[in-house]
Amino acid sequence: MNADAKALAASFDLEKLTPEFYDNPYPTYRALRENEPVKRLRNGTVFLTRYDDLVTTYKNTKSFSSDKKREFAPKYGDTLLYEHHTTSLVFNDPPSHTRVRRLIMGALSPRAIASMEGDLIKLVDGLLDAIETKGACELIEDFAASIPIEVIGNLLDVPHEERGPLRDWSLAILGALEPVVSPEVAARGNKAVADFLAYLQTLVSRRRATPGNPERDVLTRLIQGEENGERLTEKELLHNCIFLLNAGHETTTNLIGNGLVALDRHPDQKQRLIENPDMIKTAVEEMLRYESSNQLGNRMTTEKVELGGVMLDAGTSVTLCIGAANRDPAQFPDPERFDIARTPNRHLAFATGAHQCAGMALARLEGAIAISRFLARFPNYAVSGQPVRGGRVRFRGFLSVPCALG
Repeated sequence: MNADAKALAASFDLEKLTPEFYDNPYPTYRALRENEPVKRLRNGTVFLTRYDDLVTTYKNTKSFSSDKKREFAPKYGDTLLYEHHTTSLVFNDPPSHTRVRRLIMGALSPRAIASMEGDLIKLVDGLLDAIETKGACELIEDFAASIPIEVIGNLLDVPHEERGPLRDWSLAILGALEPVVSPEVAARGNKAVADFLAYLQTLVSRRRATPGNPERDVLTRLIQGEENGERLTEKELLHNCIFLLNAGHETTTNLIGNGLVALDRHPDQKQRLIENPDMIKTAVEEMLRYESSNQLGNRMTTEKVELGGVMLDAGTSVTLCIGAANRDPAQFPDPERFDIARTPNRHLAFATGAHQCAGMALARLEGAIAISRFLARFPNYAVSGQPVRGGRVRFRGFLSVPCALG
């Protein structure tokens, strides 16, 4: 087994992944963590799998940059995908990152998020009513994907009748972040950015004419800026609205879908949560750790730096494998076990340091309400056919999950 693991680690190539890897990447991540935790790939990049190495990288923003202009220029060329991904909050360093994050966080305060709970419960219960009427459901389309689209739509105050294209735009743009991007995927992503920008220009124009409540309407807050006069440029405003939808959509969809499938596959833990519904918060944390919605992050070294005993030259592209770090036995005892009561649980599903997810409190609330209320309504639910994975390595989730309600 040790020889097999060494061979698996030695042959790993992020640009040539197998169907078996997409189905279950964790044996490969374990082999890498145990044999080549700072793995130099054929394309000159480095792949990290140890928890401590990821934390070091996240927290050292001086040596490990989030700015993606150098990395994305050859990948996207002079396109809208390049413009979008190099303007987004998540792919920038301070001071630009700090300024944009402060504006967004002002609209995602604990008070603002707490005020969303009633509407969120109403939304989830409405979806559950519709599912009950049908007598069966497709877990992603009928439930998991419908929740974050509505929540982000509410945050930006997008009229309900205009929300139809949002999910497809998001999937197309995020699909172009995969390690290998085909011309077809790139074309789809660029068209989605173009369509999204055109729509947002109209929405922003309407909002400037008729502002909303900046305490609840993120778009109005971003348009108006801070009291000290700090405002986003038009390009920053539009692209960070796209970023908000994308960041809040797929990851939360995956959290809900992955969580309900994990409970189905671990009936002892499902029964435990049914009997102890107050454990939903620790259960959500374990779902985030066990099947992280976002599996990969990226940094670029700005200077020569040592990491995990390996010297990296300036200009080295580094991939942070969140999915591997979240199953590192040095941090999580018995890490392959799904345990809804696990504590402490310092997972990295939301990263850590300066770039820790700005919307993590909202994602946790959405996950807790969606999963707990689904389980309370349909305690005997069961996956009734073969789930279909999304076929991507960066974002781990399902495209479809057939579900019987019991």
